[in-house]
Amino acid sequence: MLVLYRCFSGSLTIPVTTAGRAPSALKEDISHHFLIYCRRSSREDTGITRPPTVQQKREITITYNRLFWRTMALEPGEGAIALPVPVPDITMSAIAEERGAMENGDVCDGGDPENASGEEKVREGWSNKMDFIIACIGYAVGLRNVWRFPYLCHKNGGGAFLIPYGISLITAGVPIFLLEVSIGQMLQTGGITVWGIFPLIKGVGYAAFSVSFVVCTYYIIIISWSLYYLFASFTSELPWGDCQGDWTDQYCNDPEMQEGAPDGYFFSMNGSLYPLDDGESPAQQYWDNKVLGISSGIDELGGMRWELVGCLALAWVLCYLCIWRGVKQTGKIVWFTALTPYVILTILLIRGLTLEGAGQGIEYYMKPQWERLKEPTVWIDAATHIFFSYGVGIGSLISLGSYNKYRNNSMIDTVVVGFVNAGTSIYSGFVTFSILGYMAHRQQKSVEDVVEQGPGLTFITYPTALYTMPGATFFAIIFFAMLLMLGMNTQFAVVEGLATSLMDAFPQYKLRENRAIFLLSICISSFGIGLFLVTEGGMYFFQLFDSYGASGFCLLWIAGWECAAVAYGYGFKKFYRDVTEMLGFSPGIYFPICWVFVSPLVSFGIFLFSLIDYKPATYGDDYVYPLWGNILGWCLAILSMHWLPSYALYLLLTTPGTLKERWDVLKQPTVFPKPPVDEMLTVSGASKDGDDTAHMVDENSGKWAYANPAFEKDDAKTSR
Repeated sequence: MLVLYRCFSGSLTIPVTTAGRAPSALKEDISHHFLIYCRRSSREDTGITRPPTVQQKREITITYNRLFWRTMALEPGEGAIALPVPVPDITMSAIAEERGAMENGDVCDGGDPENASGEEKVREGWSNKMDFIIACIGYAVGLRNVWRFPYLCHKNGGGAFLIPYGISLITAGVPIFLLEVSIGQMLQTGGITVWGIFPLIKGVGYAAFSVSFVVCTYYIIIISWSLYYLFASFTSELPWGDCQGDWTDQYCNDPEMQEGAPDGYFFSMNGSLYPLDDGESPAQQYWDNKVLGISSGIDELGGMRWELVGCLALAWVLCYLCIWRGVKQTGKIVWFTALTPYVILTILLIRGLTLEGAGQGIEYYMKPQWERLKEPTVWIDAATHIFFSYGVGIGSLISLGSYNKYRNNSMIDTVVVGFVNAGTSIYSGFVTFSILGYMAHRQQKSVEDVVEQGPGLTFITYPTALYTMPGATFFAIIFFAMLLMLGMNTQFAVVEGLATSLMDAFPQYKLRENRAIFLLSICISSFGIGLFLVTEGGMYFFQLFDSYGASGFCLLWIAGWECAAVAYGYGFKKFYRDVTEMLGFSPGIYFPICWVFVSPLVSFGIFLFSLIDYKPATYGDDYVYPLWGNILGWCLAILSMHWLPSYALYLLLTTPGTLKERWDVLKQPTVFPKPPVDEMLTVSGASKDGDDTAHMVDENSGKWAYANPAFEKDDAKTSR
């Protein structure tokens, strides 16, 4: 029995044989019967007064498939098919009313054919366009813009790095960003079900979901560290600036005690001399001993760091309270959490530019080293950072886009977010290197000697510099508040994407109707797993999550297959036509070229180079992971990457029929674009004769008006 679900009061029943039939053949039969029904029905039944033209028949079929072929339950055998069609009380005004009811959550909406039962009633959207743009900016502009981009510029040729960065941005970052947002908006569903456009590669959705869960679990640990430092900053004397704490040892190098120390040595707290290379800054020891209580290695898990457990719990509470009611609430909150960091960055930049040595740091940041462009690693770093920064490949952008209105101009959204993200990376670099220049001047070192990346830059170098500034407490508070908001913006989007993917993939469990409880279960389970990362050995596991579980390997692999699914599975011409119809204008030739050739080539090419250039994970300068630690890391990577071949093999083995018949079934889309309901009787398309858009201009007479007069002649011939 094949059933199409739709909240109409009438239906047309057609007997069909489903045994051994491909979905495409069934669809042809159904569309044929539907057209016959339209031809025989009176205006009171359908709003069409006479038989459709050839063009109308073709486009009604397309519109019918897209609007109604949404939720299916197919079982082999003889049966009947229930077609949802208007009955006498369904008029043009009633259709408009139905659209309003759908927006209020009173009308059933479609979903994935694999999950026909239990369709949910409510799927909200963004309050306005700007909420979506600000949410995407908050998601894309994260901690990596502050702690990784400046380091990559320093490492890869200063200002010259902007060339491979810009090329990677326009050839991979922006096109894949647009692809993910557009496909979510067009199909109005989350990051798993959306890949029903080509079921054989639907595993890409589960792969993205797996990476999303890894990110959801470990990324919030950074937020808990930021909370810890934020609370520690509410004091007249910042605690990490000297060696007076009980967390220090004899190797703590207090700058205030080094007067008279011979070259190459430093005085410890007990007055003993130690080689300078053995010394550690107070900020380093505060981070290792006070905050992390770090153990000697990954094989020594140690006890809980209870202060961090409390900060982790608070971070999850804040995250839950900000998103539990849905994207309408989140869209309002991100206006504050996404825009406030720019105010703080500007304050820090102004302060940084007034410090001694700031010019030296900025010169070091921007001075181009053109010869570095010949090195492949420079281009690999640029492309990998783009994928990290834009957050493509984990399904969050698809889910965020799915809450857009169908006619939203996602192309302008993509351009805005792209420019803002790139601009923020460069802007934060000026902030970072003005402070690093000051730090190098104060320590009488070169800028190169004080540059770090990742947690080392954020929780060691920055705190050291902040401690020496006038007004240190104020600047420390606003800096760590900025880190908190940057981290929360990304966490909001990741958790929302994770939840939306599951709610849309498994509607039979009514997860959307029980959103608050469902989100609570995600937060609690992720918190439970995250407890391993706030133990004394947790930092070593955190590094594995970051280096393998959400690494460039996974993101590049997923992004490449996303492009392949759209361009070669669903068909780039069909996708281009759908996007054009959704936007109301053509996105041009550049993006299709990127989707078909450039972006997959960049994704898979960098993926292969990364494998060839693979180096085992390390922590700091001297800790090398044991073999089993790296194996554990690869297990985290394979957790997501295996879904593509595994799920494809599963479908091929479980689908009945010959290999060719299985291929025919598995290449047929199971999800379709979902334009607004009040466009149901609008027929449109494209042909060699030009624009053939048609609409009913007089409901009583049933007259159709065409943008292209050639179709009026065709209509007249058909009606005669």
